[in-house]
Amino acid sequence: MDPYFTFTDEATLKKERAKARQIRASQWWKRKRASGICHYCRQTFPPKELTMDHVIPVARGGRSEKFNLVPCCKNCNTRKKQMLPTEWSEYMEGLNN
Repeated sequence: MDPYFTFTDEATLKKERAKARQIRASQWWKRKRASGICHYCRQTFPPKELTMDHVIPVARGGRSEKFNLVPCCKNCNTRKKQMLPTEWSEYMEGLNN
């Protein structure tokens, strides 16, 4: 993990996860998910199969704000874990080589 991004305390994690649950119920999120396209692998899925991912994970200092939330397939979300975008890119490049 990158030493410049610290893990967030438990109270902040709880607050951000609650915000994410509220956003997940919003029309904005339902429209975003309706595209059916995973942000990472660009494959098409039924909208109900897409999950919400924080591009910059909450545990790494990200927030539950619209600019930081993207729809992604369960496979990508599981593999991404708490990686930052640059770490994810390096990880994917390693898989493709």
